[in-house]
Amino acid sequence: MPYMADAPNPLARFRSPLRSTWLTSVFGAVLLVALPIVILTGLLSYSAYGPQFGQARPGAVGWLRLPFFDWPTNPAWLYQLTQGLHVGLGLIIVPLVIAKLWSVMPKLVELPPVRSPAHALERLSLLALVGGLLFEIVTGVLNIQYDYVFGFDFYAAHYFGAWVFISGFLVHLGLKVPLMWRTLRSESLMDVLRARNEAPSRPHETMSRRGAIGLVAAGMGFVAVLTVGQTVGGVLRKAAILLPRGRSYGDGPNDFQINRTAEAAGVTEEQTGADWTLSVESASENSEPVVLSRGRLLSMTQHTAELPIACVEGWSTTQSWTGVPLAELAALAGVPAPRSAEIISIEQGGPFGRAVLQGNQALHPDSLLALKVNGVDLSLDHGYPARVIVPALPGVHNTKWVTRIVFRS
Repeated sequence: MPYMADAPNPLARFRSPLRSTWLTSVFGAVLLVALPIVILTGLLSYSAYGPQFGQARPGAVGWLRLPFFDWPTNPAWLYQLTQGLHVGLGLIIVPLVIAKLWSVMPKLVELPPVRSPAHALERLSLLALVGGLLFEIVTGVLNIQYDYVFGFDFYAAHYFGAWVFISGFLVHLGLKVPLMWRTLRSESLMDVLRARNEAPSRPHETMSRRGAIGLVAAGMGFVAVLTVGQTVGGVLRKAAILLPRGRSYGDGPNDFQINRTAEAAGVTEEQTGADWTLSVESASENSEPVVLSRGRLLSMTQHTAELPIACVEGWSTTQSWTGVPLAELAALAGVPAPRSAEIISIEQGGPFGRAVLQGNQALHPDSLLALKVNGVDLSLDHGYPARVIVPALPGVHNTKWVTRIVFRS
């Protein structure tokens, strides 16, 4: 029957005629811009955690250790930018990654799987590239939503998984960039995008190439709307439904994101009450600690700075902080030019209980032992009676409930 003869073949529909080397090359070219940014900002995040002090996670990485350098304090929004790009762009490209994988799916499952030594190298690079990328996306999304359903340490897995992906990415670039370049030069992308009346050009195509590119771009834009508000704030924060720590904490000057509550940290009002004191010390022998009450700290020089807190999960918030400059506390301890400063919290153990600052971080004029935020006392969840706030520092190292600071020369 003619009707039956004209019916589309299910296999042919799976092998969509819309797929082409040109369309794959377009998706690949965009990823070639985005993925290096995601890779670089991820590696910078590791360096920002101060691996030279043994506080980056994972700690033992062997020959995959990155070179040590002092993380800069200017601009103050540096970590907000790098981690916002890492998480935000990493989420935005998910529709593009799906489209790229769809465009090459027949190649991924072709038989025989290996035809030559060169083809074997290509297949191995694809395994590292595709497997590594999917692993990084899935574990990254679960981490920013605090859903640790996997039975392994996220930080170690994400770091080593990144290097698996990077190795596959570099090999794949060497093998495929020449072909991508030749293919893109064969037909102008702008000509395709300007072809408003372009119709499907092959049998059984359900949309044009322009439509496919537009669909992927719309998906990326939709994810961007749901994501970027957690970094840029303002009116866009209301649209950031993926924001892991919520969009509002009620009214008042302390209404902003909380990474870890006092209850979760095991910090009580009794520990932070009238008997709380801060011990400021030099690490040198025979030095006597200077013990300061909160009242004494409030009587010292107060400095106010607008600084962001930026978290590894990608969210950030900028507030007005008031407190005593860390440089003044260093001078009080007899270490006017410290090489480092160890900040110790009431919270015991874990990555939140202590942090070591570099010398440039301790001496920056906007680095504070903050006592107030937005003109009022810190709330207990935000670190009352005192917390550290340092420009461009990862949020977890802006230690809360500080009880001791040790300066080293």
